[in-house]
Amino acid sequence: MKTFCRTLCFMFFCFLCISSAAPASDELLNLPALIQEALKNNPELRLAESRWKTSTFKVPQSRSLPDPMFMFGYQNEGTRRYTYGEMADSEWMFSASQMFPFPGKRSIKEEMAGKDAQSLEAAYEAVRLKTIDRVKELYFDLFLAYRNIDIIRDKTALFSRVEDAAAARYGSGMAPQQELLMAQTEKYMLLEKEEMLKQKVESLEAMLNSATGREAASPLGKPPEPAETMYSYSMDELIQTAYEYAPEIRSRELMIGSAEAGIHLAEKEYYPDFTLSANMSKKGGDFENMVGLTTTINLPLYYKSKQRQGVYEAKSILSEGEHELKDIKLMVSSSIRDNYSMLQTAGKLMELYRQGLIPKTYQDFDAALAGYVTGKVEAITVISRLKSLLDYELLYWDQFVTREKAIARLESLTGSPGDFATASQ
Repeated sequence: MKTFCRTLCFMFFCFLCISSAAPASDELLNLPALIQEALKNNPELRLAESRWKTSTFKVPQSRSLPDPMFMFGYQNEGTRRYTYGEMADSEWMFSASQMFPFPGKRSIKEEMAGKDAQSLEAAYEAVRLKTIDRVKELYFDLFLAYRNIDIIRDKTALFSRVEDAAAARYGSGMAPQQELLMAQTEKYMLLEKEEMLKQKVESLEAMLNSATGREAASPLGKPPEPAETMYSYSMDELIQTAYEYAPEIRSRELMIGSAEAGIHLAEKEYYPDFTLSANMSKKGGDFENMVGLTTTINLPLYYKSKQRQGVYEAKSILSEGEHELKDIKLMVSSSIRDNYSMLQTAGKLMELYRQGLIPKTYQDFDAALAGYVTGKVEAITVISRLKSLLDYELLYWDQFVTREKAIARLESLTGSPGDFATASQ
């Protein structure tokens, strides 16, 4: 038994040495500043922005005419000598031509390119909202890890009170040594949990640095306790808002608009384009120069295997886009329902822990500890009450963070971060 006591004391000393390097920083972590930094530096967001801006350069190109063609050459009569000016068929030739698409084609191409650019802009906005949501979720997870460390340290102090009471009873011969060892073991288990939480803090800080575009080892402060966010909107209001403003839905709707224009363009391909050409043949000597004007028209003779199939392809693309829009609407509405249910449940559990279980269990622990000191209550009862108090406090803050993360996801899904939510004072 003495060997076991020495082992526990050694473990306690090791934990004290390790815990001296706490992960917390004196500087507080500011969530709005983190979000702004992520919006400025997040690589995925910058990539989406580049794709969107790149697509805007295609709009003026799509309406532009094809490049005109210029041709020049020389025709000589015979191969033995230069006969320009001496023979009627010897001449310098110049030609310029311009192809003109059938009326309406260029405007449809411009419409398609414009809607594609708008769709990529909406996709960029979707990535922007997801970046904000990602930063918020990591921030709240980091806050929870720090808060759990604080709770464990606080309860470790309470276990020290139980340990002191057990040591006093053991020293006076009123209790067996087993009760003292039980209290010490529970305290050391809490120290183990604290070390695991410190490792989790480091992992979350690395992920948060990645989301904000920082180096993985960049120092971060400790998140302050956030105010509980008030959220009073109904699920139907959120779904309706998402259908109107969610960028993922808007992106698919614009893709459908582009596909509809693509059908019109494919149908226009049944009509021929034409090319105007002007040419001049310059002759030397006393021979007259020659000028000419021609028109070239392509004939869509193979429309069954080309133009008609192009229309079928465009209609298939439209059908694909409509199915994708329906699927994304179902996915968004399902996610809203899931997170809204999570929000409501977390709020009710928080109220239960805050108003009922935590204060009642704390009173129960105080009464059990007082009874243990006088010998009326067993040590196992005191320890179980304290462990219950610890669990309820951990669960309360876990539900707090679950609720805040659900709100952040709802803001991202509805396309309006912060518009529905306000922090309680």
